[in-house]
Amino acid sequence: MCGIVGYCGKKNAEDHIIHGLEILEYRGYDSAGISVLNEDGKLTTVKRVGKLEILKDALTSLHLEGHVGIGHTRWATHGIPSDKNAHPQVSEDGSFSVVHNGIIENFIDLKSKLLAKGYTFKSDTDTEVVANLFQDYNTGDFLETAVKVAKDLKGAFALGIISSHYPGELLGLRYQSPLVLGVDDQGTILASDIPAIMDYTKDIISLENGEIAYCQEDQRSFYSFEGEEIQKNMEHIDWNFEQASKDGYAHFMLKEIHEQAEVIKKALDMKIKDGKVSLGDQSFSKEELASFDKIYFTACGTAYHAAEVGLRFFEEILGLKCQSEIASELKYYQPFIDDKTLLVVVSQSGETGDTLAAMEEAKAKGAKILAITNVVGSSIARQADKVQYCFAGPEISVASTKAYTTQLICLYTIALDFGQKLGLLDDQTHQAYVQDLYDLVGKVDLLLRREDPYKDLAGKIKNAKEIFYLGRGIDYLSAKEGALKIKEISYINAVSFPSGELKHGSIALLEDGVPVIFVITQESLLDKSISNIKEVKARGAYTLSIAMEGMDQVDEVSDDVVKVPRTNPFFAPVLAVLPQQFLAYETSLALGNDVDKPRNLAKSVTVE
Repeated sequence: MCGIVGYCGKKNAEDHIIHGLEILEYRGYDSAGISVLNEDGKLTTVKRVGKLEILKDALTSLHLEGHVGIGHTRWATHGIPSDKNAHPQVSEDGSFSVVHNGIIENFIDLKSKLLAKGYTFKSDTDTEVVANLFQDYNTGDFLETAVKVAKDLKGAFALGIISSHYPGELLGLRYQSPLVLGVDDQGTILASDIPAIMDYTKDIISLENGEIAYCQEDQRSFYSFEGEEIQKNMEHIDWNFEQASKDGYAHFMLKEIHEQAEVIKKALDMKIKDGKVSLGDQSFSKEELASFDKIYFTACGTAYHAAEVGLRFFEEILGLKCQSEIASELKYYQPFIDDKTLLVVVSQSGETGDTLAAMEEAKAKGAKILAITNVVGSSIARQADKVQYCFAGPEISVASTKAYTTQLICLYTIALDFGQKLGLLDDQTHQAYVQDLYDLVGKVDLLLRREDPYKDLAGKIKNAKEIFYLGRGIDYLSAKEGALKIKEISYINAVSFPSGELKHGSIALLEDGVPVIFVITQESLLDKSISNIKEVKARGAYTLSIAMEGMDQVDEVSDDVVKVPRTNPFFAPVLAVLPQQFLAYETSLALGNDVDKPRNLAKSVTVE
């Protein structure tokens, strides 16, 4: 997620902005830039793709001398990382400069209207539309113009705006993306994150949705998107930097678990328009889809578990047998991949070495590649024929959480897109699936508010030498991800397998107190799952079941039960994984491990 810093006050704007951007580097970014209103009232903008040091080098000879400015570190959503797509984005006439965190959902419609008026665009970003709207709507009053622009924008956005027409002024607009102000007697700092402010002041004012901050040298006022003035309270914070960069959470993993409702909604909003999946030119046409006679899925680790779940939904929607294979194996065994194959690759970083190797081999055989990744401009994104982004924002913790759930959302929406184009889904069925996906947002939010049981549950399993994760059907795939998560950060040997395989050897390992975790969300398999719980209980195992609400029989046979809301069976993995993420987190914490940086692991595995 992009970083924003703005300054309006008595001191040098460049110094404050660059320092704030340095603080925000932990968020991840692909480019950086700055705009400053110089003392002569002219607007100077400098931006560079790559690390902040490259921007700083470019600024050494410029000596930006001004007291109002904005800066940005970009996590790309629209357009590949490049100088032209870096922020700030400037209006056509060069008079308005804008930085933006979020997504302008209706930017295509707004851009079309501006193009019809004769505007030209230099970038591929949605943000440039905002800059040109300010130019087009300019009334001679900065605040009045901002109110007109805000009424036209749909989506999630935090904006910082300056203009050569209004040389002593800085505006901040917030809707669904965070924006805060730091206040001292020298001026105001605007930022997307509290850490960017903390070296200067701990007195902050947080904007709420639909609010505008209007800042001048030593004063600031606040307005609604309707232009009505509102009163805001100042808050004094006592956080240190580490606490602030994690938004007050103890660890990045916990923060990222809690971001899942937000990022799932963002991913859906980017992929669904007017109640139907719409993936634009980054999907295949009906004719291209009809040319494929097989679909392969490949990935590594958590991404592979997402791919396996997605495969099941593809088969349901398309009525086509699909195949999945771990990327490190697919690289060396591709006898059936040819020019009639679609290979779907999934990678959080877009740089996974095994996945890249497998897709390169498949491309050489004529296969088409559809990539699902979280990083714009990554190697996998560049080399794929089509790419769908997860929009999860930076994931700092090594153990993947929000990337997994947004990968699932990508896979579900792609399957619906394919089914829609091939005429396999009527409108009513398609819209019912879309509604079920949107309903997940509230259900995820509900589960995120139920943290209480996991600390106690972790206490019951933390001393185990091994843990079994069991499930049937799609629940087995969810169990695989749960086992990986606890293995990664607690270092307890966790093994997963289909519940029906228990009796074929593995039951010999059960003894008193061994934890067995069941995932049970499929109504059609409930009776068989109940029998499996009884089997392990008869051997003295401790049983924890993650089950769907209404499955009261599970309560009667399990030692402990965590319930998840009812949903479409194919979408249940989005909900079933949350208790497993919380359990892994609390177990790792109870064992005193480094939750965010587990031993021997890396966030991006770029080697084979």
